[in-house]
Amino acid sequence: MSSREVVILSVGGVRFVTRASTLQQFPESRLARMLNDDDREFKLVNGEFFVDRDGALFSYIMDFLRTLQVSLPTDFSDYQGLQREAEFYGLYPLADLLSQEHLLKPRLEILEVRFSLQEMQAFFRIFGSCSTTIEALAERITVFTGQQSGQGWSSPFLPQKPLVPLPLERPSHHDMVFLCGTEYSAGDQFVARYVSIKPDNRKLINGTNVLGLLLDTLLKDGFRLISTRTAVSEEKVECYTFERMKRAAGLTITVNQTPGSSGVAQARRSQVQKGK
Repeated sequence: MSSREVVILSVGGVRFVTRASTLQQFPESRLARMLNDDDREFKLVNGEFFVDRDGALFSYIMDFLRTLQVSLPTDFSDYQGLQREAEFYGLYPLADLLSQEHLLKPRLEILEVRFSLQEMQAFFRIFGSCSTTIEALAERITVFTGQQSGQGWSSPFLPQKPLVPLPLERPSHHDMVFLCGTEYSAGDQFVARYVSIKPDNRKLINGTNVLGLLLDTLLKDGFRLISTRTAVSEEKVECYTFERMKRAAGLTITVNQTPGSSGVAQARRSQVQKGK
C-alpha cells in the first residue's frame, strides 16, 4: 500500500480517515503492521479496517500520530485507559509518556488582585502562582503619566501634553504593582496617571473603572473569581482571588531513524510550552 493512499478505520464504530504514512510513524506498531495485513486483530471489511476498541480514546491516538505531541483537554482524566490503548496499538513511546501522569495533568493556577483607594489615587498589586501569566499580563497593562491643571482624579479629560508611559513595578517574577489617579504637584498642577489594559484602548484614571476593566479582563482569560475579602481593614485593601486550570506543557516525541535499527523508531521526550 502506497504511503499516499487514504486509509479508513472504524474503531468501536467511530470512523477515522487518514494517510497510510501517518499510521507508519512507528514502523513496529500494530497500526503500521495492519497495512501489511500482518495483524489479525484488524479486520478489513468493505475497504475499512475494523477494530473493536474505544473509538473516543483513539481520537487522541490519531492526534498523537499526526503531531507527535501529547496534548490533552484540561478536563481529561482517563490516563490509564489511554495508556492501555497506546500499549494495545504498540505505541510504547506514547504509553511511556502517559505513565508519567504528573507531566500531563493541568495544574491549578491562583491569581490575587489587591486594590485600595487613598485620597485621589488607587493602588493595585497583582500576585500570581504562574510567573508566565504575570509576565503576559504585565505586557498588556500600560501606565501613562502627565500633568493636569486644576482637575480631579475622576476627570475624563486627558492632559493636553502627550502622555508618557511608565514601567510597571515588578517586585518579583510573581507580582506587579501600579497605581492610577492624581496627586498634588504645585500650584493648581496635578500629576495624573492613566491605565490602559489591552485590547481595550481606553486610558482610565478612575481606580474603580480600572478595577472593573482588570477583573473583566481576567474573567475573559479563563479565570474564575472564587473569593473577595478585605485584606487590611485599616487601609481598606480589597482582595480578589481567582483560579483557573493551566494546561500542562505539551510533550513532543522526536522520531529518529538510526542505522542498524531496521527502521525502528527511536523516541526522545522534550517539553514544548503550550498556550497559557
